[in-house]
Amino acid sequence: MSTHPPETTTSLSRRERNKQKVRERLYTNALTLFAEQGYDNTTIDEIAERADVARGTFFNYFQRKEDLISAWGEYRRRTLEEAMTEHDPLWGTDTVSRLRRCMAILAKMNMDERHVAVPLLNAWVKAGRPLSETPYVAQIFTSIIEAGQEEGSLSSEVSARHAGYVLRDVYLGALYRWSGDTGADVSPSLGGELQSTLTLLFDGLSAGNRRADGTS
Repeated sequence: MSTHPPETTTSLSRRERNKQKVRERLYTNALTLFAEQGYDNTTIDEIAERADVARGTFFNYFQRKEDLISAWGEYRRRTLEEAMTEHDPLWGTDTVSRLRRCMAILAKMNMDERHVAVPLLNAWVKAGRPLSETPYVAQIFTSIIEAGQEEGSLSSEVSARHAGYVLRDVYLGALYRWSGDTGADVSPSLGGELQSTLTLLFDGLSAGNRRADGTS
């Protein structure tokens, strides 16, 4: 399991570094427990005990258990943004390649930590976060599409924001199906479905690229 902290700092006082270490310990041990026994079945007392701190210490860093979902989401957002800024020779630099690469990174993030991603995804949905949180994935897709429109590789007649939300819906739909798959070999399906759906969106449904009115 990844034990990446929910936030990182470079120049802190010793007191602040110690506080950061406690927060990291609470966070990583909470994720371990969520993977072992599920989010709903894990209590704050168990998290504090596993992290070897008093129960009251938990509330110095997280007001409630749901805040751990937010910390997990923030880590994933930073991971995606950082990965997208790195050069990867396996992917091109054109807009379509950047969209495909973004989906590939998202798929890998979930597949690498399925044991954590599944219980926290379910908790994220139950907490109503898909409706209340800022849709950072849609924003990233939108920025890629806007860049493609500026360079002329994508049509400027399409709303970049609308397209960004469509791609977010594609991602979340595939993620929900993947998280509910209890088959023995589920890992390859998420990345494959996301890439095949992008192909569907890019190439369209019409045979021979014919328009709906029958003209080419």
